Amino acid sequence: MNDTKIQSVGFLIFDGFPMACLTSMIEPLRAANEISGQNAFAWSLVSENMEKKHSSAGISFDPDLALSDLTRPDYLFLLGPPKGQFSNPKIGFGALRALARHGSILGGVSGGVFPLVRSGVMAGHVVSVHWCYDAAFRSEFPEVQASDQVIEVSSRRHTASGAAAAFDLSLRLIENQLGADVATEVACWFQHPLMRGEGVRQSIPTYRRSTTDATLPPVVAKAVAIFAAHLDEPISVAEVAVEVGVSARQIERSFKKATGQSPSHYYRSLRMKAAKQLVMYSKDSMAQIALQVGYGSTTPMVRHYREAFGLSPQEDRRRINLYRVQENKPVPSL
Repeated sequence: MNDTKIQSVGFLIFDGFPMACLTSMIEPLRAANEISGQNAFAWSLVSENMEKKHSSAGISFDPDLALSDLTRPDYLFLLGPPKGQFSNPKIGFGALRALARHGSILGGVSGGVFPLVRSGVMAGHVVSVHWCYDAAFRSEFPEVQASDQVIEVSSRRHTASGAAAAFDLSLRLIENQLGADVATEVACWFQHPLMRGEGVRQSIPTYRRSTTDATLPPVVAKAVAIFAAHLDEPISVAEVAVEVGVSARQIERSFKKATGQSPSHYYRSLRMKAAKQLVMYSKDSMAQIALQVGYGSTTPMVRHYREAFGLSPQEDRRRINLYRVQENKPVPSL
């Protein structure tokens, strides 16, 4: 047990950050201090220039200090939406790189991994990316290795896919500082069933069913993984059946029973969900988005998008831009 050095943890927040991710990290640390009877952890809210930030729920937070006043925290985690960015990227990114050079462990949670990667500090590191941001992340950062693991931890970088994963990450910090017994007691305090570490994949909901991909029959789960790996280069059900090692008819029956859909319709739903991510979180044109989800032209993609979501991708982007404006210009651009 380390009862001498307090671990300092900073949370760099951007407008629109998910509040659940913040509380999922702070509350376990607070509980660990109480259970252990010592101030093992100290935390602070940080913003670029001491400006108040609003969470995705609209609740405002006053930071404790500006990024420029942050002096070598043990950890700094970025919390924000995928479009979260500094008003002065050159200074903001430079500050993150300087902290990394001086030994701070940097990390990001949920959409906070986007500004983290933009800063350049994740070169050579694997990034845990929430499944709902995966297509947008791979589009913006094709050179960065994205992971579907709940958390990714290296000696100098920590990333977590979402709020529950952030809780797991805090439990890991607690275990490193105070031991497994305290970490276990903290988990029990919050009725957190287990501490998930590296090697645990995110659960992804199946389309229009009250199940997750983790509960799919093996044949269907393998087929889904193959479909997901071929969003930009369409693959036929017959080709998937060959890779899985069963007949196309068995694939059809298994999909219908497990998901209520044919494999071809399920595959299209995966492509449409990827298209929606790109519409929401990227600046890619409709032609670029169509190519990335396996369409040779925009017309069929737009038709299928409308069938899936009730409006065209252009209308969806305009709707999103009503609520997201930077320097009087829509973000992302059309």
